[in-house]
Amino acid sequence: MKRGGMKVIVTGGAGYIGSIAVERLLERGDVVVVLDNCWRGHQRAVPNDVELLEVDLRDAEAVTSAIAAVKPEAVLHFAAATIVPESVSQPAEYFAINVSGTLNVLSAMASAGVRKFVFSSTAAVYGEPKDPVIREDADLVPINPYGLSKLAVEQMLPAFERAYGLAYVVFRYFNVAGATKERGEDHRPETHVIPVALQTLFGKRDHFSIFGTDYPTPDGTAIRDYVHVVDLVDAHLLALDRLDNSLGEFNLGSRDGFSVRQIVGAIEHITGSKLPVTEAPRREGDPPVLIADSTRARTDLGWSPSQSTLDEMIGSAWDWMQRNPDGYGER
Repeated sequence: MKRGGMKVIVTGGAGYIGSIAVERLLERGDVVVVLDNCWRGHQRAVPNDVELLEVDLRDAEAVTSAIAAVKPEAVLHFAAATIVPESVSQPAEYFAINVSGTLNVLSAMASAGVRKFVFSSTAAVYGEPKDPVIREDADLVPINPYGLSKLAVEQMLPAFERAYGLAYVVFRYFNVAGATKERGEDHRPETHVIPVALQTLFGKRDHFSIFGTDYPTPDGTAIRDYVHVVDLVDAHLLALDRLDNSLGEFNLGSRDGFSVRQIVGAIEHITGSKLPVTEAPRREGDPPVLIADSTRARTDLGWSPSQSTLDEMIGSAWDWMQRNPDGYGER
């Protein structure tokens, strides 16, 4: 991958994906400043030699001051509220953080003359797609405030491009998993399938629930797309190096989906432990199969995810969790 040398602000750089983006940027020689209020991120996830500006994105004045002071060449924007059920019960907070907060970032960038913007979006913008394999030109009909908040930002970006010369790229994530040696997944609360299952093996949960065993899939459980966090982050760096002009939207996923039972089997194989599983009814709105068509990322960016196998994703997450059984140990 091309060497860096760019000055970059990473919002949400104390979080799961953002902190690993910081790690990868540093490895290639970029200069990084993290902007994060550590609401759900962790100070310990930020390297000691990286400046951490504890700024809440909803504070427009603080965001403007920070970006003006740093004068970055680019902003990688990971900071967001991301839990779908929580967005349903607390839509005001989600729109304030994800929409107003991002608007503050974009406005501050425009004022400071910062032109390059990499946006962390989500497959939730598609809602309940008609086709199990989703392309970027699928209908955008989100069914929850989280998806709506991300779509609202996507729809802002062309206006900022026209008015202020913003060059942007949008990445729509499906499911992200895995860890590096130094950094991994420590959400509070944890809602993602693989760390929830691994926490069960640590005795932090009584059992792992499979929601729905009667789907029209080979083993009856839902199939989802997973991508290793390092592969995901590397797509952002490939785009950053090509961001002289806007690149549009990209799905990030692996070529194949994995069923819940496949994940359970892989976890038991890798850890050598039996996972206590209970079967529960389907959750409303959960389609049988959701897989990303990531052809565009592969062809236009030269993205070639090499670590997005179950063994790599689960193995690296398990290794990190064994070394850090209490996560980052904060709170």
